[in-house]
Amino acid sequence: MFSSRRKAAAVAAAACLALLAPVSASVSAEPAPTAQDPAIYTVPGTDSTSRTEINRTGAQVIGVRDGVATVEATPEQAERLRAAGFALGEGVPVSEALQRINRGQARPGDFPPGYEGYHTYDETVAELDQIVSDHPDIAEKSSIGKSFEGRDIPVLKISDNVGQDEDEPEVLFDCNQHAREHLTTEMCLRIANRFTDGYGSDQAVTEAVDNREIWVIPIVNPDGSAYDVESGEFQGWRKNRQDTGTDVNRNWGFKWGCCGGSSDDPDAEDYRGSAAWSAPETAAMRDFIDSRVVSGTQQIKAAIDFHTYSELVLWPFGHTQDDVTEGMTQEEYDRFARVGEEMAQTNGYTPQQSSDLYITDGDSLDWMWGQHKILAYTFEMYPANGGGLDGFYPPADVIEEETARNDAAVDILLREAGA
Repeated sequence: MFSSRRKAAAVAAAACLALLAPVSASVSAEPAPTAQDPAIYTVPGTDSTSRTEINRTGAQVIGVRDGVATVEATPEQAERLRAAGFALGEGVPVSEALQRINRGQARPGDFPPGYEGYHTYDETVAELDQIVSDHPDIAEKSSIGKSFEGRDIPVLKISDNVGQDEDEPEVLFDCNQHAREHLTTEMCLRIANRFTDGYGSDQAVTEAVDNREIWVIPIVNPDGSAYDVESGEFQGWRKNRQDTGTDVNRNWGFKWGCCGGSSDDPDAEDYRGSAAWSAPETAAMRDFIDSRVVSGTQQIKAAIDFHTYSELVLWPFGHTQDDVTEGMTQEEYDRFARVGEEMAQTNGYTPQQSSDLYITDGDSLDWMWGQHKILAYTFEMYPANGGGLDGFYPPADVIEEETARNDAAVDILLREAGA
């Protein structure tokens, strides 16, 4: 759901792109890539084990489809992968890939042409404020804490008695832990708009708002998200802005750094930080979720953490390939799989355990279940395979369809929170 301004801008931008393409040569060129610049490669025939091995070299798997992994790697990392037997072809330098995406005249502080339908941090905050203004009886905005650079991390509560802490199951939807995954912010804004605009007219929405407390956090990583677009051109940035950056979704405290599913190299894309909770953004998320323990019982019963891309529905655990292990009984695993498969039937994603993608440790999915027994899922959104960095930057004209695609899955999770 676009705001009216964003919808108009997106339509205009789509028309302008056709005019910009013939004159793209006149746009000032990016600096030539250096010998150590990372590049994007495809690696065929991978599985969970081999993708974990790829990540452990310092390279980063950024997408997977039918066993073909899209990998971001420096030349040194690429040679290491080839020496280990991985079949890498010629890579596309990241700088070149970004130049192809960043078409047209840059507008500092905003998204590039063709992406006007996306919300910046400031626009996201304004959108939440407008929702509260339009629906003060059921919507309330606050902050769960501050980012490294001092930005508020906004949260919207939606409930029929929004000013009260009712004894109802709570459900959390959070987005944009990784900076460049802007489509996820639009996913959270759709949820926020749908469960406020539809109240009183849409039966499913009304029942959910009357019987649940819904929390929506559209931008967990506001500094990284803002940095990725502040020049008016995408930077391909993933982490927060703390020193060289911490991967916010490898900094959570459950099994932090345990299992080769994150890096201790500050320059790595999946750098886990100097210690668990060293990133203020993850610490703020922890404190918020911990605060929902009332009289010894966690009120948040279910959650979805939205990411891009590969079109997957993932459930715990990420740190081990075992289904049944410490902290996960067969009955609990079967419930995760049943609900995950039901949600995947509605959106066409592939359902699987998180570690079937590759091993991760210190992520929110494992912590939410391992620490609080929250029925927590990660959705990797559209596209199924972007072919490279462009997978993180789908044009604005897909926002409506690709966020609406998850409506039924969101409804299923809200239902399941009361089970």
